[in-house]
Amino acid sequence: MARRRDQVLDAGIQVLGSEGARRLTYQAVDAAAGVPSGTTSNYFRNRTALIDGIVDHLQVLERRDWESFATAASPADAGELADTVTRFLVYATGPERARTAARFALYLEATTRPELRPTLTRGRETVVDWGAEWLQRFGSPDPRRHCEILFDYMDGVAFHQLAFPADDFAPGPGIRELLRGLLG
Repeated sequence: MARRRDQVLDAGIQVLGSEGARRLTYQAVDAAAGVPSGTTSNYFRNRTALIDGIVDHLQVLERRDWESFATAASPADAGELADTVTRFLVYATGPERARTAARFALYLEATTRPELRPTLTRGRETVVDWGAEWLQRFGSPDPRRHCEILFDYMDGVAFHQLAFPADDFAPGPGIRELLRGLLG
C-alpha cells in the first residue's frame, strides 16, 4: 500500500515539475504513475491533500539525497566544498530537474497557502545545519548566515538553469567565488 502511494507521489512530483501546477490533476498523476484511473483520488481526496502529500514526500526525497551527498562528501577545504556543491547543483538541475522544478512550484504555492511554509522551511533548515557545520570548519565567522547566503545563491543558480537551460552549465566558478568571499 505504501509503495503504491509513493509511486503516486513520485508521479505527482514529475507532473508538477515537468508540466507545471496547472497540469497537476488526478488524471495526469494516474497516467504518469501508470496506475488505474482513480488511484490518486483514492489516496488524496482533493488537490490540497495531493499537494500536501507531495510537499511531505519531496522533503523526504530531498533529505535523502542531501544526506547521500553529505555522507559521500567529506570536504577537506573550501575548494572541495565548492566541488561538492557544484556536483549537487548539476544533479539537481540535470537528473533531478523535475524534482527541483516541483520544489520551486511548491514555493510559489506557499505564497497563497502559508500552511505549506513550515514543512518547506524545515527541509531547508536541516540542510542549512549541515552546511553551517562545514562552513564553520573552514573558518566562517557566521556559518549559519553564510550557509543561508550560499543556499540562496544555489537556489538562484538552479532556478536560472531550469528556466534558461545552458548546455555548458558550469556553476563551479561562481560557487568558488562566493565561498572565497564568505570565508575570506
